[in-house]
Amino acid sequence: MTWETIIGLEVHVQLLTRSKMFCGCSATFGDPPNTHVCPVCLGLPGALPVPNELAVRLAVRAACALGCTVHRRSLFARKNYFYPDLPKGYQISQFEEPLATAGALEFVSEQRGPVTIGIRRLHLEEDAGKSFHDRVPGMTAVDFNRSGVPLVEIVSAPDLRSPAEARAFLVALKAVLRYLEVSDCNMEQGSLRVDANLSVRRAGDPELGTRTEVKNLNSFSGVERALAFERDRQIAAVGRGEAIEQRTMLFDASSGAVRPMRSKEESHDYRYFPEPDLPPLVLVSGLLEEERCKVGELPSAKHQRFMREYGVSAQDAGVLTAHRRLADEYEEEVRLGADPRETANWFINVGLSHTDAAALEKVMLQVHDEEFTTGKQRIVPWPPGVVRDAIEALRRGELSHQAAKKVLAELAARKRSDVVRMAQELGLIQLRDEAQTEVWVRETLAAHAGEAARYRRGETKLLGFLVGQVMKRSQGKADPKAVSAALTSALEGSVGRQ
Repeated sequence: MTWETIIGLEVHVQLLTRSKMFCGCSATFGDPPNTHVCPVCLGLPGALPVPNELAVRLAVRAACALGCTVHRRSLFARKNYFYPDLPKGYQISQFEEPLATAGALEFVSEQRGPVTIGIRRLHLEEDAGKSFHDRVPGMTAVDFNRSGVPLVEIVSAPDLRSPAEARAFLVALKAVLRYLEVSDCNMEQGSLRVDANLSVRRAGDPELGTRTEVKNLNSFSGVERALAFERDRQIAAVGRGEAIEQRTMLFDASSGAVRPMRSKEESHDYRYFPEPDLPPLVLVSGLLEEERCKVGELPSAKHQRFMREYGVSAQDAGVLTAHRRLADEYEEEVRLGADPRETANWFINVGLSHTDAAALEKVMLQVHDEEFTTGKQRIVPWPPGVVRDAIEALRRGELSHQAAKKVLAELAARKRSDVVRMAQELGLIQLRDEAQTEVWVRETLAAHAGEAARYRRGETKLLGFLVGQVMKRSQGKADPKAVSAALTSALEGSVGRQ
């Protein structure tokens, strides 16, 4: 019997704002519990919500990137349910009239090749608080810092056909949202959370099976593992003639198993009704057009263009296009005359080594600040033209590769841009004095007579070791190519023979 798996995803994405959705409290992650709260996000009587304009703009930008129809008029609604981490007893969301509908996301499936997955809706909402069951013995603690943090919920059509496809869809979606600086999509901090709906049916059956919803998915690998387990469970149950119950399931990452949590709610269970404290959300003239213009070339298209135009590898193109600002800085350097492939190497292997993950996240959080948008802060730690100058110094033989790395590191630390002058100050300008090079070669061969003798007996791979020793003796000032030539001549001639 052949079975078909039907999967749809509900992806909750925290928007990259400094403040919450309906109040001015900080949306920063990791601060002491219950320090970012106010009467609005705690739902105290008389407190009125006011929408965060930047959150609306970011939601519109995401909708445009996903090809959705963005509605100039949408409604906020109250989603009513009781849970300790929901201080108001309801969540402000959107239901009957969401911000955007009818989009799509394309990616490559290992099973089916290029596929297009429908996006049914994208709507704005606020987050709930967070419950902790292990902080106080015998009790549950609640932190309301997250309560009111701005989210978009992105609901896919049930077009995914395997757990692996669900993971690939999420990878592609994350790439778009991070690239457009809509969200940092940090799953460890809860900035991207996934609920997955899955059902199975016999191949060729037009009717959908009963679906279950799987929650507690905190990694892409966890999504794939949980859905694989739930798929196999449902197939086995249906094969035994059992009926699938529509339930919410909980994934246990430690065991890889899925277990029942509660009966699955439907929309009527939440008693949605229009939010009385908020008027309809009407996009002001020009906002939709402005955000659509900010979308531009998406990372998948830019990835292919970088490979085609600049000759970089697929792996390097993936790194360079993972962040929009990094891609822009790379292309700026290339436009200044830098070799594209060498620039990619310096950006990735040296530049990003000076920008750790925490610093990159800080850069992302500052993308909407005036200081950042005026170009005062960059991802790579050098101003435009520095990498080009370093590459040219390498080609002229003024710097060795190792010396160039040291110069670039010092330029980053001192916030300077003068490559040659810094190399001179550090004493790293390569000497092209043949006589001095021969002296270093003779001294090295004398100090490593055993290796020299083995080289002459046929162990030619030792040439690299000897070149390294000469470079060490010269403190990086020798020209590696000249050293290699001088060593070869000495080893195959009379200089340094024992």
